[in-house]
Amino acid sequence: QVQVVESGGGLVQPGGSLRLSCAASGSIFSINHMGWYRQAPGKQRELVATISSGSRTNYADSVKGRFTISRENAENTVYLQMNSLKPEDTAVYYCNANVVANSGRYIEVWGQGTLVTVSS
Repeated sequence: QVQVVESGGGLVQPGGSLRLSCAASGSIFSINHMGWYRQAPGKQRELVATISSGSRTNYADSVKGRFTISRENAENTVYLQMNSLKPEDTAVYYCNANVVANSGRYIEVWGQGTLVTVSS
């Protein structure tokens, strides 16, 4: 069994910063893409950023230049550094990992989400 657990959400003022972390654990052989998605109230879940096993990154236009995704392969961990936060960044942020399990199965895993609120 494989799971991912997010941490680091909270309340921050506009213009502030937060760093989200997501650690994968369980019967993991390797992890391909990892990423962050978010869902604001009344909206669909959307991609924020992804990172490949080779550290190739992809960002939503709305966060380019403000957010940075990174990963520590040895720790099966992905991070999202969020700077210059705006009220419209308020959402539940979900971690996603595409895992190759020790059994050889390919598994897509989602975290429970961590709430980020940007408000004065």
